Amino acid sequence: MTQHRKLSGLVVAATHNKGKLAELKDLLEPKGIELVSAGALGLPEPEETGDTFVANALIKARAAAETAQLPALSDDSGLCVAGLDGAPGIYSARWAPDGNFAAAMARIEAELKARGAVGPWRGWFVSALAIAWPDGHVETFEGRVDGDLVFPPRGTRGFGYDPCFLPDGYTLTFGEMTAEEKHGLPADGSLALSHRARAFQALARACLP
Repeated sequence: MTQHRKLSGLVVAATHNKGKLAELKDLLEPKGIELVSAGALGLPEPEETGDTFVANALIKARAAAETAQLPALSDDSGLCVAGLDGAPGIYSARWAPDGNFAAAMARIEAELKARGAVGPWRGWFVSALAIAWPDGHVETFEGRVDGDLVFPPRGTRGFGYDPCFLPDGYTLTFGEMTAEEKHGLPADGSLALSHRARAFQALARACLP
């Protein structure tokens, strides 16, 4: 039986992405975890050379834990599109030059149309969370949510590809939802909506007091 290690106190959020940091804070700070970002500590961004979300999350968490000598939490996430054979996937951020996700969403729409893909266009968000401790111990957790892609994108909330993603069973895109609607944790313990919240639920069961 796997022995999970409990997380507490000050933790490095191994990200320079302000939107991702805000979501991680929303999830962790109510649990008594204090987050400081890798950006605030001046930590460099390691090269993401993994071929899966989990591998890239581990690269970032391990680098931050080793440099800061603190437990570090990293998220690697992205949008996978069925009609594009799972792209952009782990390259989701790279499809957005200088953080221009409007261009990335336009590219997805253009490539789907160029392939003659028939709607509704299906996609799914994946989040892999990795925690690394300075002594080398690591834990990983994954979450996924499926839905349809919506063009033109709708909403200005959230970040990244949120405005073009309509989760199954909902009438609002992630870009139209409040933070609580998107990744709030149900009081009854049922499955959360967003991919990151679902990964967090698994992390919380294993690693939070």
